[in-house]
Amino acid sequence: MNRQNNARTGPGTAFITGVTGQDGSYLAESLMSQGWEVHGLVRHVPAHINDGETTVDGVEYHLGDLSQPHDVGSVLKSVRPDLVFNLGGISSVYQSWQQPYETALVSGASVVSMLEATWQLQQATGKEIRFLQASSAELFGEAKSAPQNERTPISPVSPYGAAKAFAHHAVNVYRGRGMFAASAILYNHESVRRPAKFVTRKITAGAAAIAAGKLDKLSLGNLDAVRDWGWAPDFVDAMERIVSAANPSDFVVATGVSHSVQDFVEAAFAAVGIDNWRSVVELDESLARPSDAAEMRGDITKISSELGWRPSMDFESLVAAMVRNDEDLLAKDKAPQL
Repeated sequence: MNRQNNARTGPGTAFITGVTGQDGSYLAESLMSQGWEVHGLVRHVPAHINDGETTVDGVEYHLGDLSQPHDVGSVLKSVRPDLVFNLGGISSVYQSWQQPYETALVSGASVVSMLEATWQLQQATGKEIRFLQASSAELFGEAKSAPQNERTPISPVSPYGAAKAFAHHAVNVYRGRGMFAASAILYNHESVRRPAKFVTRKITAGAAAIAAGKLDKLSLGNLDAVRDWGWAPDFVDAMERIVSAANPSDFVVATGVSHSVQDFVEAAFAAVGIDNWRSVVELDESLARPSDAAEMRGDITKISSELGWRPSMDFESLVAAMVRNDEDLLAKDKAPQL
C-alpha cells in the first residue's frame, strides 16, 4: 500500500466487513499479499459460505451480525486493527426495495455503531485506526447533470441510496470529530466474482448459457438505465489508496465512461458470437425497479490528481472477461442458477 502521497506504508492488521463479497475477497487477497494480517466479519462459518461468496485462505473469520453493535464492537476490541474497511451490508438496489427497513439498519445505522466502536477503541488504545466506508454513486440518485463529483448534491431515489447517504454523512461527522474516516464513492463495478443475483452477472451467465444451448430466453427488466461500469480489482486498489492517503476525504471511484444496460447486453452476446440478441432476450416489467437513478457517470479528477489512480480495464474487456468465466463454469457444470 505504498502509494502516491500516502502517509502509511503498513503492514499491520486490517478488519473487513463484507469480506466474502466481491470487493472484500479481492481486498483481503491484496492486503495479505503485502503482508497485512486480515480479519473479516462473516454471518456463517466459512464451511457454510453461500454461492456468490468467496473465502480467502489466510483470513481469520469472525462470526457476527452487522445489525448487532455488540458483535462488531467485541470483534474490533479483540482484533485491535489498524485499518477498518466497511464493505458489508445489503448491496442490491433491487433487494433494498424488498427489504427497506433491513437495508436502513444494515447499510445505514450499523455504520454509525461501527464508527463509534472504532472511535472508542482508538481513544482507549491511543492508536490511530483508519476507517474506510464503501459509499455509493446511488447517493446522487436524481443528479441533474453528469458526470457527478464529490460536490454533487446528495439526492437518493432508493432505500439503498438513502441508507448509503445516512452512512456517508455519519463518516463526515466522525471525520469532524478527528477520526481518519474516508469514503470511497463507488460507481458500478464488476468481476467474475459478481453474484448471479445482479443483472450484470445474470446477463453474462445468460449469454454463455444461450450460446451453449442450455437456455432459450433471458428475461431482463429496464435496459435503458445508464451506469459507469468498472473492474472490481481496480476499485479495490482505489480503496487502498484512499485509506492510505495523507488526509481523510471523499473520493469518487469510477471510469468516467457510461453505458446502458442494453450496451452491456450487446457486449455480452457479441462475446459469444450472437449478434441478434433481441431474439433471445425478453423484457419482464416485474424485474424493473420502482424508481431508477438517472445517468450515473463519475468524475475521477480528484482521485486521479491526488492519489494517482486510474482504471485499467475498459468496458468491453470487462464484459468479455465475465462471459469467458461463465463459459468456463458451464463447461465444468458449475454455472450459477438463473
